[in-house]
Amino acid sequence: QALHQLYYDPNIENKNLAQKWLMQAQVSPQAWQFSWVLLCPDKVPEIQYFGASALHTKISRYWNDIPAEQYESLKSQLFSQIARFASGSKIVLTRLCVALASLALNMMPEAWPVAVSDMVKMFQTESSDVDGRVRCLALLELLTVLPEEFQTSRLPQYRKGQVRNALGQESGAVFPLLLQLLQQQDSPSFIKQKVLKCFSSWVQLDVPLLDCENLMQVAFSSLQDPELFDTAVEAIVNSISQPDSQRYMNTLLKLIPQVLQLQEQLRQAVQSGDMETSHGICRIAVALGENHSRALLEQVEHWQSFLALVNMIMFCTGIPGHYPVNETTSSLTLTFWYSLQDDIMSFEANKQVVYMQVYRPVYFQLVDVLLHKAQFPSDEEYSSWSSDEKEQFRIYRVDISDTLMYVYEMLGAELLSNLYDKLGRVLTSTEQPASWQHTEALLYGFQSIAETIDVNYSDVIPGLIGLIPRININNVQLADTVMFTIGALAEWLADHPVMISNVLPLVLHALGNPELSISSVSTLKKICRECKYDLPPYAANIVAVSQEVLIKQIHKTSQCMWLMQALGFLLSALPVEEILRNLQSLISPYIQQLEKLASETPNPSNKLAIIHILGLLSNLFTTLDITRHDDDSGEGSEVKKKLVEPGPNPVVVVLQQVFALIQTVLSKWLNDSQVVEAVCAIFEKSVKTLLHDFTPMVSQLSEMLGQMYSTIPQASALDLTRQMVHIFASETEHFPPIEMLFQLVTTVTLSIFQQGPRDHPDIVDSFMQLQAQALKRKPELFLSENLDVKAVFHCGALSLKFPEAPTVKATCLFFTELLPHCGDVPPIGQVVHEDGKLLLQAVLEGIGGQCSRTLVDQFAEILFALHKHCFSYLSLWLKEVLQQPGFPSSRITQEQKNTFTQQILRERVNKRRVKEMVKEFTLLCRGLHGTDYVADY
Repeated sequence: QALHQLYYDPNIENKNLAQKWLMQAQVSPQAWQFSWVLLCPDKVPEIQYFGASALHTKISRYWNDIPAEQYESLKSQLFSQIARFASGSKIVLTRLCVALASLALNMMPEAWPVAVSDMVKMFQTESSDVDGRVRCLALLELLTVLPEEFQTSRLPQYRKGQVRNALGQESGAVFPLLLQLLQQQDSPSFIKQKVLKCFSSWVQLDVPLLDCENLMQVAFSSLQDPELFDTAVEAIVNSISQPDSQRYMNTLLKLIPQVLQLQEQLRQAVQSGDMETSHGICRIAVALGENHSRALLEQVEHWQSFLALVNMIMFCTGIPGHYPVNETTSSLTLTFWYSLQDDIMSFEANKQVVYMQVYRPVYFQLVDVLLHKAQFPSDEEYSSWSSDEKEQFRIYRVDISDTLMYVYEMLGAELLSNLYDKLGRVLTSTEQPASWQHTEALLYGFQSIAETIDVNYSDVIPGLIGLIPRININNVQLADTVMFTIGALAEWLADHPVMISNVLPLVLHALGNPELSISSVSTLKKICRECKYDLPPYAANIVAVSQEVLIKQIHKTSQCMWLMQALGFLLSALPVEEILRNLQSLISPYIQQLEKLASETPNPSNKLAIIHILGLLSNLFTTLDITRHDDDSGEGSEVKKKLVEPGPNPVVVVLQQVFALIQTVLSKWLNDSQVVEAVCAIFEKSVKTLLHDFTPMVSQLSEMLGQMYSTIPQASALDLTRQMVHIFASETEHFPPIEMLFQLVTTVTLSIFQQGPRDHPDIVDSFMQLQAQALKRKPELFLSENLDVKAVFHCGALSLKFPEAPTVKATCLFFTELLPHCGDVPPIGQVVHEDGKLLLQAVLEGIGGQCSRTLVDQFAEILFALHKHCFSYLSLWLKEVLQQPGFPSSRITQEQKNTFTQQILRERVNKRRVKEMVKEFTLLCRGLHGTDYVADY
């Protein structure tokens, strides 16, 4: 009935219920009985399939439940079922074979030493009621799934090694049979296909390549048969790819001519547009080259045959047609070029010189081939591609770009000169104008290298910057690449500011084109970031163009944000009066718009407009930094060196001007977490950038934050409070407003806990992070009579039981910051001594199975901190808490709990050891100790 519900009931809830029940049934003791009943001939295949699956589940997962005296009867029952289903349902036959394979793996090598030979004999025995071919197919199915089942089996590691050796020795019973079936003239194609599949499965057990040689010969000749082609390719690739095969150098060398002989078949496939064949042959060539390039390079006397293989792979890289529409083969070859380069570069210097003489020209040829493959098709053809094909082509070009960048390490500056010469010839040739595709690909090559490699020393970049304005940009793809290339050279421009005027007009012109939105805005942002101290002469122009495109709404939201960041960088280098003047003209239209929106009744469209304007402001303030960081002040320092005359920071001036307006917006939108978040972001970004320059606004922002949070608590307000505590709590003049704010948000949050905090995991998370930050920066905040430290502690203990991992993580951090202050902050010491047992109980509940296993290390940190700062109490609490029967888990004995207590109390210094003990204990509590699950843990 449940199976019927699972397969045929249209109601998805009924299906899910049935599936849940069936999964429990499958692992129940009764599965041993009902599995055989479900396999009866009168049942439909879907039901028989479940019976076979249940058998496999019981054998593979609950092997220890089977008494040894029942092994033989189980084996013979499975054999007879397989014989019966050999001419029945294919899916049921496969599941039964998998079940017998699992049985064999669990019995090998002691209880069934010659399992594979027995299988072969059993099926070769004449049986009147089962046809020979049908028996042969069933045997091949069984032999194919056996190695596959081994790869996915849950055998413990030591057993895996034993079984792998036993299977390796048994290949001697399998390979002669496979060879015989492949060489028999009357073997039909479907049998040969199964044979090749079976061979493919066995070679993954690291069978010596020498033993595979004869079967590989036949597999190579099977490539001529279209019906066997795919399975033959799979078998050859799997054989060649074994890590162990390099020990059989002679066999590998014999394979090279066999692969090279496929070149004619490859050429014909390419000419006739047979993508499957060219793909398969390419996979074989790449498997041989990529897996064994080092070993084959070392066979110096065979250098010509290996070079021929490299050239064959080069042909595959440059296969005619556009990826992914006319061919899908070239992408397979890219990793080979990485491997070959790595191997050449890994030889000692004198050997490397010899290899370089042979392979440098090959890699220069590769660059030409890759840039040819990176070319866009004609506009007409490209417009006919689907969006999926265009996206695949984009990713393919990124892979080519990465390869070029890698190849640069081998070819060096000569590669840039080579590209520059080609680009120069293309742009100055009078005979025939080059296609835009050719120009674009060469620029793309430059961009690929300049994006990640320091090209400052290169003598061709000035020439390239000189060539860029000569490009006839008549196409979006070409224009995009020109933009990205200029962006990649931004650092170079910072060192050669005289060249900025050559390219900046192109970038500003492109800003007005919505199709070039991403490339033009990101390039302007890079130039403004890298070259800001050289941009004042161009500032008025940049601001004017940017304002124009912002007003015309040419760009999408994220590009508008980038553009504001670019302007922030640009303005940072101007004198303060100029910054203020530019800010007024830049921001005024938005302020007016915001005033209008603030007076309107809230609705979804004006909400988006408000968030957009607030986003523009916060992005502008993220990068508008008029101080230059003092590099000598050490890493992570907040010391900055003023470059400007004293006076209020321009950002503060603007913020003070719009403060009342922002409060008006908030009063209308306080219910909306997104608007509140956008407001908090403005101040958070400003505080981060300005640091102590934000001083004039500390008290009014603290007051506003307190009012906001008291009215409607939101996590973003707590995050901003944390930022304020981090920067200003240690400063005497700012301590009073910060203390008031901290006490207020703490009191409000404690009342949320009284009402039920489960609906607000984000607030609890941010609250715990705030408390941890306060303890870190200014523990004196916890000395105030207005702060209920006991209540905060209890809220923490409660938060440890939340299901959300980030919240629990933040709470663990709070306790690891709190416990070290037991001695120096009396209210903390008092609450820990009174209620520390409650905390320990919550920690042990988490370790015992209540929390996710990924958080166990964080709980161990609390345990370690308790040990370090409250040792005398911990020893009492541990004994009391762990005396409770069934706590923290019913799976654990009192003796194991006592051992854990002793281990923890002994280890006072080594935190790593405590984590290991806790990990061990949590596995015992969860019933996972000694299981396969632990392998990944």
